[in-house]
Amino acid sequence: MKNKQEFSREHALFLKKCKRHTLVVWAFRVGILALLLGLWELIAALEWVNPFITSSPSRIGKTIGSLYADGSLFYHIGITLSETLIGFFIAVFLGTAIALALWWSDTLRKILEPYIVVLNALPKIALGPLIIIWCGTGSKAIVFMTVLVGIIVAILHMLNAFIATDRNKILLLRSMGATKFQILRKLVIPSSLASFISMLKVNVGMAWIGSIMGEYIVSKAGLGYLIVYGGQVFKLDLVMSATCILCLLAALMYFLVALLEKVLVKAPEQN
Repeated sequence: MKNKQEFSREHALFLKKCKRHTLVVWAFRVGILALLLGLWELIAALEWVNPFITSSPSRIGKTIGSLYADGSLFYHIGITLSETLIGFFIAVFLGTAIALALWWSDTLRKILEPYIVVLNALPKIALGPLIIIWCGTGSKAIVFMTVLVGIIVAILHMLNAFIATDRNKILLLRSMGATKFQILRKLVIPSSLASFISMLKVNVGMAWIGSIMGEYIVSKAGLGYLIVYGGQVFKLDLVMSATCILCLLAALMYFLVALLEKVLVKAPEQN
């Protein structure tokens, strides 16, 4: 009984230490952000740098408030967010499916691997005129660009994870009479779960890059459109406001993937 109480006390101290460490980390994160915003505002207020060029947190806040007041803020956010999410999920699904097919067939992988490498190295922006011709000037072109940017990353990331599965374990399952599908379902996919989460984290950034790149090329609404329009008419407060909103949305999307990681990866480890 004494050992149990002693263990419980030590465990409680350990948890308290972990919570304290987490609070310290978050305090420094918030403090650094507040310091940077304060310095930015101060530099703009004292006009050490022309605020017309750099904008400032207060001017960004006023611009976002004006966008909200005229009802266009959530309209533009909704368009960019929907294009990004659609392209993200399509790229992840197709990329993982293609990676599975390439793992399943060594011959197919050897045939297609050079083409995948070339497509990965190709600057996607070079295909902009073709994408406009193929998909038109609407959201389809932007979603297509988002998929194009993210799908190769998903294929390469997941294919490397599937190939890296422990060969000794595969041989053990084969010696027990397991089929290739059973090896895939029981070993390859579970062992690649951490890599799948890592691929999602990478593709969060790629999805936003693809959607904004697409809106740069062809768009009539969205955060990328606001950035392009603001640059053309020298409304740099609008450019900085749209950029800050993009940062917040990307951070939120990454945070959701991090929560998914805790559910899918860390929960089984605790069991």
